Amino acid sequence: MPRLCKPAVSAPEHVITMEETLAFAERVHGGKPQLPLALRLIRNTGVQKRHIVQPIEKTLLHPGLTERNRIYEAESKKRVPEVAERALENAGVTARDIDAIIYVSCTGFLMPSLTAWLINKLGFRSDTRQIPIAQLGCAAGGAAVNRAHDFCLAHPGSNVLIVSCELCSLCYQPDADDIGSLLSDGLFGDAVAAAVVRGNGGVGIELERNASYLIPDTEDWISYSVRDTGFHFQLDRRVPGTMEPLAPVLREFAKDHSWDIGKLDFYIVHAGGPRILDDLAKFLDVDRQVFRHSWATLTEYGNIASAVVLDAARRLFEEDTPLPDATGLIAGFGPGITAEMALGRWGVDTPAELENLG
Repeated sequence: MPRLCKPAVSAPEHVITMEETLAFAERVHGGKPQLPLALRLIRNTGVQKRHIVQPIEKTLLHPGLTERNRIYEAESKKRVPEVAERALENAGVTARDIDAIIYVSCTGFLMPSLTAWLINKLGFRSDTRQIPIAQLGCAAGGAAVNRAHDFCLAHPGSNVLIVSCELCSLCYQPDADDIGSLLSDGLFGDAVAAAVVRGNGGVGIELERNASYLIPDTEDWISYSVRDTGFHFQLDRRVPGTMEPLAPVLREFAKDHSWDIGKLDFYIVHAGGPRILDDLAKFLDVDRQVFRHSWATLTEYGNIASAVVLDAARRLFEEDTPLPDATGLIAGFGPGITAEMALGRWGVDTPAELENLG
């Protein structure tokens, strides 16, 4: 069975706290009638700090789309290699062992994809498959795990590197002052994450089943409006309520695998915001503590888009090691409204696997 190994995660060096976020919002958007509500919503996110690739003074400016995309390219090339190499080391493989690279990002645009640059830069084989995913937003972390799972099933024995590079601060729009934009300005952070899905061997989450689900007629609830000034994030007020229709989907997904969604040993889910996690706990009838890894990511990094599930998974690896065969869920949610779901159990190398690897 394909196995998700320990992710590597890196957050940029510039930090903005909750208190600084509120102060900047009052300074930049002072006098706007919607500001008091936005400030209250930001306080309720529980995000204590976020990391950004530029100092806040530069982040609050808009130098134009050309310059922003140049920064995205420079920063992604600066930050991704070290994280990718740590992910390879965590999995016990080398660049030459990788058969496909899945690169996910919704905060900048490069063509060719960063996958081509990585293959040349880090010594991956020239026949490495490239699978860039750019338009699934926060759901792309879960989608990347699922597509890596699919690839390993289609090509037994293959290894897939997943890379997530989300520089959300480069999408800040100074003139956007609607509630959704103001809330997003206090919620999203920057991070780079990577992980290897091994076709054989390794220690981690053995992937058994995956699925996708689209809530009908919600495609305009989370979206980008692409304008001369770049990506303008649009968030419908109904988005926080999406866990009510998605919880039964998750429950049925687990039931089809003969598992009870409320009795798993670990849960790695996208931390879109506090209500997402609270509602999911309510509708799945589980203690909110089961989402502790996602809560920790939200508190310490904010919503880091597709990188959330990889960071939450990293925290699972760094906690007390799960018992062999412990069961769990991985779920990412994003534009569409899309849910990407996976079920797996904790797996370790068996003597037979170690012999095959030798």
